[in-house]
Amino acid sequence: MALKPATKIADTKTAGTAAPSAGKAGSARGAGNPCVACPVRGIALCAPLQGKELDRLNGIVTHARFSPEGAAFYEGDEAEHIFNVTSGCVRLSKMLPDGRRQITGFLWPGDFFGLAFDRSYSYTAEAVGEVEVCRFPRAKLEALFREYPKLEHRLLSMAGNELIAAQDHMMVLGRKTAQERIATFLILLSRRSVRAGQGENSLDLPMNRADIADHLGLTVETVSRTFTQLRKNKIIDLPDPRSVAILDRARLEGASDGH
Repeated sequence: MALKPATKIADTKTAGTAAPSAGKAGSARGAGNPCVACPVRGIALCAPLQGKELDRLNGIVTHARFSPEGAAFYEGDEAEHIFNVTSGCVRLSKMLPDGRRQITGFLWPGDFFGLAFDRSYSYTAEAVGEVEVCRFPRAKLEALFREYPKLEHRLLSMAGNELIAAQDHMMVLGRKTAQERIATFLILLSRRSVRAGQGENSLDLPMNRADIADHLGLTVETVSRTFTQLRKNKIIDLPDPRSVAILDRARLEGASDGH
């Protein structure tokens, strides 16, 4: 799907950046450390830290909110921060030279993004719906890595998992049919739902059909037609455009493998 490159608006800190009430040491959420009560702490970057270690991390973090389509950063921006999603869904994308967009992934609560191996981000990160994140200054976080090696090990482990996911996605794009791609996408969303402590057969789809198409290398028409066919075959149901109910998981898994 061809799109024009996104253009920053004057106040991206409201339409897509830090809420002004966010602050250090949990001042925006009371005297305690908000990291302790974070619902995704067990699967987030900060998982290995405890007690005073969490206090040190909370001393450098700001809590940011993004409105739908608000950008945390754009491809080519200076890589000043690393982010951890605490609620909502984040879309990662790159623009091709001819103006087409490739969505490289969707991130969910507990996922991190913003890691860069040079001075600029290599992709754009935008909110699909309402999103909340923890935002860490890159230089200060790297200093904490030296103080707490287990925090750096956690980041490397999460980055390794993202690399495996990227390799799997390359296989999806290169080898699978449209139905196999859609089925695989739904299975992966189901696994994410379980990881978040929710049901495996009732899925929220905050992204639209165009987003799914740009993620799976399909047209919007093909995505819609494939969803309709899976519903006609009683493999899934579509209660509304932003949700999917898996009716026959075995057949959906078979469809993801070409069976």
